[in-house]
Amino acid sequence: MAREEKHVLELDHYERGVVIHALNDMRNDMIGEDRPTDLIDEVLLKAIDAPVKKVRSRTDEAR
Repeated sequence: MAREEKHVLELDHYERGVVIHALNDMRNDMIGEDRPTDLIDEVLLKAIDAPVKKVRSRTDEAR
């Protein structure tokens, strides 16, 4: 059995918002066209629930 590839994206707060809004707009369009939204729903929830990675800056290290 082949291993499934996973991709990791690092997004800042603004970029994450853009992805969530774009997925939600796509979902709304699909609902308007009476098309299934299952896959979009899954990806949207993953984007919303994605863990936050704390990034230390040089100013944090100086303290």
